[in-house]
Amino acid sequence: MELALKDIRRHLGKFLSTIVGVALLLAIVLVMNGIYQGNIQDGVWLIENTATDLWVVERGRGGPFNEPSRLPQDSWKSVAATPGVARASPLALYTAQRPIAGREQQFTLVGYDIFGGQGGPGRLAQGRAIAAPHYELVADAKLGLRLGERVDLGSDAYTVVGLTQGAVDAGGNPLVYLALADAQKVQFEQDPRALQTATAANLQRLERAGSNAEQAARLLPLLATSGNSINAVLVRLAPGADGAAVARHIRDWLYLDVYTSAEERALMLDGKLARMSAVLGLFRTLLVLVSIVIIALIVYVLTIEKIRSIATLKLIGAPNGLIVRLIMTQSLLLTLASFALAYALRELIAPGFPRTLAFVAPETAITFAVMLAGGVLASLMAVWHALRTPAQLALGG
Repeated sequence: MELALKDIRRHLGKFLSTIVGVALLLAIVLVMNGIYQGNIQDGVWLIENTATDLWVVERGRGGPFNEPSRLPQDSWKSVAATPGVARASPLALYTAQRPIAGREQQFTLVGYDIFGGQGGPGRLAQGRAIAAPHYELVADAKLGLRLGERVDLGSDAYTVVGLTQGAVDAGGNPLVYLALADAQKVQFEQDPRALQTATAANLQRLERAGSNAEQAARLLPLLATSGNSINAVLVRLAPGADGAAVARHIRDWLYLDVYTSAEERALMLDGKLARMSAVLGLFRTLLVLVSIVIIALIVYVLTIEKIRSIATLKLIGAPNGLIVRLIMTQSLLLTLASFALAYALRELIAPGFPRTLAFVAPETAITFAVMLAGGVLASLMAVWHALRTPAQLALGG
């Protein structure tokens, strides 16, 4: 140990710069771990933070997250009348990109029944929940909004009455909560000039079909796009109700698909998140392998640089154990110091990172163990070379 420390002090600048270089690489590995877990955490956040027993969506759709799902406005009433259902609530989801807080931002609108319905924001970091039937919103702090600020969405302005923390969709975009009617208006509202153009085109179609002006005026509303639709129905079961029986009844009689929260989570993990998780997992594995190889090469090069000193030790009769300790100690100190610095860098990077970084203690421990094993393996390679070094090399042989 003492010999290793003396050698480190002799080449302190080189050793410290090596630690910094390796630490930067290990910090990327640790951040990639956080990105991998954060991608999963973001993907299932809305599912896990919505207090519901069942998700009712359009038949044959993997909705409402993996695939668009559209249901008639009043379909929630039919679900509410199903035996075993204590409460059914309509839900609208819509991903939008609008200028907010002085810049273009992407977010997901969540429209829900504010009068006792499900799907609204859970714990608020600031402010209150939506109380008025129109023109109030709750947004995630990630959007950079403040309480009382006015936000233009479509032709209306909405007042920020509450802020959440960490409320995101599957893509990591912040959530904006609105009353159901407001969310539907934002989702389906058309530009007035585009609406005039569509109306004129529909009138021409009716006239070509032989309708007179009076008939066309009566038929025109039937050709207009309706915004009276929702994306899902959230169901709370009555105490003691059989969830499987309720789901079967809804499928058979209402011709809708029903998923539990666990099934929705599985759909996300096997669907929208699967490919991204596979890509991130591959990059994470490659980074770990590259890090181990680089640590091995660094330790090997450090050993080669002092190979004549090792030969001198052998010439004066130093035992092999002393040489092994020298190389192993320096290798472990390099690995431990680099990992400690990488951990500190990770903590500095995390608060300002644009995506959620979720760090899992067992995963960090496994990464540390793999890196430590890599350091030991690198030491063994260097030890093998050092022990084969002839003592005559100290004399120039």
